[in-house]
Amino acid sequence: MESLIDLLTNPLLLNILVNFGIFLIVTLSLNLEAGIAGIPQFGRVLAVLVGAIGAGSIAGRLIAAYYGLPSGDEYVTGSTNIRIVEELNQRLSSNPVDSILMLILSLMIAAFMGGAIGYLASYPAIRLREAYLGITLLTFGEAVQTIAKYYDPISGGTEGIMVPDVFRFVGTGQARFLFSTAVILLIAIIIYLYLQLLIRSPFGRSLKAMRDMELAAKVYGKDIVKLRTQALIIGGSIAAIGGALWTLYTMSLKAYTYNRVTWSFWPWAFMMLGGAGNNMGILIGTFIFSTLRSLIFAYKTALETIIPINPNWLEYILIGLIIVLIAMFRPQGMLPERSELPMRRERIEELRLKIIENLREEK
Repeated sequence: MESLIDLLTNPLLLNILVNFGIFLIVTLSLNLEAGIAGIPQFGRVLAVLVGAIGAGSIAGRLIAAYYGLPSGDEYVTGSTNIRIVEELNQRLSSNPVDSILMLILSLMIAAFMGGAIGYLASYPAIRLREAYLGITLLTFGEAVQTIAKYYDPISGGTEGIMVPDVFRFVGTGQARFLFSTAVILLIAIIIYLYLQLLIRSPFGRSLKAMRDMELAAKVYGKDIVKLRTQALIIGGSIAAIGGALWTLYTMSLKAYTYNRVTWSFWPWAFMMLGGAGNNMGILIGTFIFSTLRSLIFAYKTALETIIPINPNWLEYILIGLIIVLIAMFRPQGMLPERSELPMRRERIEELRLKIIENLREEK
């Protein structure tokens, strides 16, 4: 029993699992938009950052106002922010109900803001295609990150802000990180199951039809504009939840940490490795990369004596190398997307027999 507890509270394992949970959420959202709907989403960081701002700044201000603490621009000002957050943490540590409500509120605000960003992104998505749309979405992400980084009222500017700890009621140290990791993994599993059902629904099949042959989808009466808008809204909401969970887990919000490499290009690498359009492949690809990144970070001091380069650059080299190898030898990923029947085989067989019987009666 003690060995199991030691394993579950191992810092390296917790780091792997929390990274896996967060990036699984973000990569699943990317797979919905790029892998299923065929939208070149190179601005994934945009929704992730907006979700982090919603949970870290807006929800934080609301909970501060609820407790009668300063919630204006002073909330994001240096030492004042630290003092306010410390006071909030003391109150949340003895009030699990308020903590859980704040967690739910933070995720709801993040999802709403992510969905709003997805809706706004649908306007250029209607008019632009492929590389032009990808570059436009990438630019939007860079613009919002720059504004958040240098406009202090959003998230404290370059210094960032501390975020109230919604997991403080379970304690601090290992207990806190174990519980928060479990919550993140639970939410990731729920999102995975939700997207599995969504992809297998008529809506998901419509997205695939739009991706494979937009003209044919139009001929069959599909509203391409509506489909693309809905995909961006759902994907943006899910990605924003990932950003919100990360800022709540780290208890801080610094806009410069939400860069395009980590939150746009890495999810693309995870999706390419696992297999675009296949959520199980996304799960496997994300887990492999999350494990590699965590191991490199944990053992970078030991690696300095083995490899001739700075270990800080090793993960970028490995990711770049894997992307090149995937593109060359297995562009479909580890688990390629499989064709799925719109209904159970038994039901298809029943309909086939019924059609044959009707034709015989007509004769």
